[in-house]
Amino acid sequence: MTTTPVVRAEHLRKAYGSTVAVADVSLSVERGEIYGVLGRNGAGKTTTVEMIAGLRRPDGGTVSVLGLDPTTHAAALHQKVGLQLQESAMPDRLRVREALDLYASFYADPADPADLLDLLGLTAKRDAAFKDLSGGQKQRLSVALALVGRPELAILDELTTGLDPHARRETWAVVEAIRDAGVTIMLVTHLMEEAERLCDRIALIASGRVAAVGTPAQIVALAHGEQVLRVRPAAPVADDVLLAALTGVPGVRDARVEDRALVVHGGGAVVQDVLVALARHDVRTSDVRLERASLEDAFVSLTGVGPDDPAPALQTAGSATEV
Repeated sequence: MTTTPVVRAEHLRKAYGSTVAVADVSLSVERGEIYGVLGRNGAGKTTTVEMIAGLRRPDGGTVSVLGLDPTTHAAALHQKVGLQLQESAMPDRLRVREALDLYASFYADPADPADLLDLLGLTAKRDAAFKDLSGGQKQRLSVALALVGRPELAILDELTTGLDPHARRETWAVVEAIRDAGVTIMLVTHLMEEAERLCDRIALIASGRVAAVGTPAQIVALAHGEQVLRVRPAAPVADDVLLAALTGVPGVRDARVEDRALVVHGGGAVVQDVLVALARHDVRTSDVRLERASLEDAFVSLTGVGPDDPAPALQTAGSATEV
């Protein structure tokens, strides 16, 4: 028995004058999953989810959310979809419990604010003013406000940007608890570690298009039927000498020097071939490590840019790879 996707977007497009923010995005989100929309800043992620949430009207394509069109059934969807925006602020003196009570009044059957405070670890801060909350506490409050309407779908946009590592991991635990409570989640992020930790499936967005869709492991496998080798010379060797030693070595896809270590991506017998090539150039090694390819490696391989690179020129052709 097949179920209707919570979100189905087909060939979404959005432009602002001559600037194309979203060129062609199609994706489908199943009930109960954490679905990641992953890409560097400026890739079109936020514009995509704003069209899905009904905050922006697409220039082209179609969207269905819980069986409704966001452009014509906005009021009905607002009762079913919770949205945590990338940037949000509240009056400095507004207290946590006051904010939740206010948002609860917008819904016919809201969640119990006390239960949300407990779920998000904010009970001790219920009487605190917004200005006195830490960055992580403000983020958790924004999630609580997105959940107070008992949504079937929660859209969380750049949830942990700017948080310290401890606050980020606390917030990740909250996201997992929300999913375990039965809420489908769309998580917008440019943090590879976050996507690998939380997401059941991911859509890689680059230049306003979907580059690939799949589980984190599937995307890594799709991009890297290869190995990542890190070799540190026993004595200092110039970068250009290390790289020149690999000229013509079969199976080497990419090589660079990081912190005086040679990092090589490749397939086949690349480990043996690289070590033989270095030995021929009298480069002795003190440390050789074979590493698992990461989601960031896959992102670079599939999109041609890193998550923090400047925006590349808009692609005019190509389609998503789904695994």
